[in-house]
Amino acid sequence: MTAHLNPATPLDPARTSDAAAIHAVLERSCAAWVNGDGAAYGKQFTADATDVTYVGTAYHGGTEIGRAHQALFDSFLKGTRLILEVVDLRFYGTDTAVVVTRGDVRKGGPKADEDLGRLGKLATYTVVREADGAWRIAAVQKTQRKPLMEAVSFRFQPATRPAAR
Repeated sequence: MTAHLNPATPLDPARTSDAAAIHAVLERSCAAWVNGDGAAYGKQFTADATDVTYVGTAYHGGTEIGRAHQALFDSFLKGTRLILEVVDLRFYGTDTAVVVTRGDVRKGGPKADEDLGRLGKLATYTVVREADGAWRIAAVQKTQRKPLMEAVSFRFQPATRPAAR
């Protein structure tokens, strides 16, 4: 993951350590992804988080997010890596921030400079500082819903279906 901040959004120097902690959460999510570790990926989210995926599926809670991603890492996303570039980071109060990223999911090894020029997806993360002091992802919206793709996913990999709500 790269950690470039938009220069148009100046960061209060007093928030530098919080910004670093938020970048670390995103970096850990990328590391869990490349390692195919759904449990580690899910631990980056709050217990009541919402993750709206690229195909429009909504998962709820870090445990479900990790479980579903493990099924994806074992099938459709096997051998892929998550690439993120922070475009904007804004704090709202002392314990909440919104992070906008450009990113993509790719197969194969890192190609740092080539990857950044072709990041075609946007994601908006809401991150919060929890009672234990750790920053975690409370919500992420990755793209518009793709119902046909979602239906195909559920048919061929039933474990990717979210729990009924």
